[in-house]
Amino acid sequence: MKRTVEDIDIFEKRVLLRVDFNVPLDNSGNILDPSRILAELPTIKYLLSKNAKVIICSHLGRPKGEFNQQLSMVNIAKYLIKLLNCKIRFSPEAIGDKVKKLIDEMNFGEVLVLENIRFYKEEEENSPLFASKLAELADVYVNDAFGTAHRKHASTYEVAKLLPNAVGFLMGKEINTIVSVLDNPQRPFVAIIGGAKISDKLNIIHNLIKKCDTILIGGAMSYTFLKAQGVDIGKSVYEESCIESAKNILEDAKQIGTKVLLPIDHICASLFSPNAQAVKVKQCAIQDNLQGLDIGPKTIKMYKNEIKSANTIIWNGPMGVFEFANFAKGTYEIAKCVAKNKGKTIVGGGDSISAINKLKLNQKIYHISTGGGASLKLIAGECLPGVDVIADK
Repeated sequence: MKRTVEDIDIFEKRVLLRVDFNVPLDNSGNILDPSRILAELPTIKYLLSKNAKVIICSHLGRPKGEFNQQLSMVNIAKYLIKLLNCKIRFSPEAIGDKVKKLIDEMNFGEVLVLENIRFYKEEEENSPLFASKLAELADVYVNDAFGTAHRKHASTYEVAKLLPNAVGFLMGKEINTIVSVLDNPQRPFVAIIGGAKISDKLNIIHNLIKKCDTILIGGAMSYTFLKAQGVDIGKSVYEESCIESAKNILEDAKQIGTKVLLPIDHICASLFSPNAQAVKVKQCAIQDNLQGLDIGPKTIKMYKNEIKSANTIIWNGPMGVFEFANFAKGTYEIAKCVAKNKGKTIVGGGDSISAINKLKLNQKIYHISTGGGASLKLIAGECLPGVDVIADK
């Protein structure tokens, strides 16, 4: 069990709080989905209640070590003003004497938002020197950025070695919820795994076949599995290098007694385009001139029957190209069915969460994870460097 903010002395301390405020913005810098910011409020408010100087550190987008005004954290600072009843300051830099001066000028019980930490190439390089400059800003380090816990970066890993450290409430909730569900699921336990690349999720599926009763496969990755079974998949996207791994997963699942269900019909198109005409393919095999872009109605019905009978559900990844309206039905139907389930439902991954949010079903999900990659690593039984480096209680 990792040490939390409640286990360390933060009263009137300078607290470097690593958060994951990597939220979607429009071209004007307006926040399109504030979920990650809202999820962080309990930790921020707790630190403020202890009269701490809260120094918020986050990345935003992928600036690749260069300044990018569109990805500045100034927009996040402006948004926080609406949410917190305290003074919010913004620093156009993340390290250095100017930042130290701003922190010295702060009153206790105030917030300073640092500039995008990924404007510095040393962040993703996990530079010890860069981490030491971050550590100079604070007395205590708190990691509440579950979405980056699987990254070994300066602000998520190296700096934790230099200061008294702890995890925040959000990180603790994410880990405890996912681990407790995996370790002691109420059965039947169903996993729904979708998305484009099977290579990203091989370890997850390997781990889940040992824990789940049923795994439902959708998205482009399903065509790699179908190809592995010798099924004609037309022009559908698949990963040749993962064919053998897919065969091994299906064989291992069969030996363990875990059901792995694949699409039995499809919604296809002759080209990959939002304007492409949807073509129903009523059988498992797909004609040579078509590519699968969504699961078909028979598959939706089959998958929904499994979901309805489940008492524990993990869902990560869409069932098709749901950003195209003609190929969104499979993902949305699965989202609605998961939301109706009264058991413990965990949804992770940006596209799955986006589907839930678009349908305004977020209040009906037991747990929505703020970290797609991190939750996948946790489900796969892999270590999270940003958590492992935190001291135990």
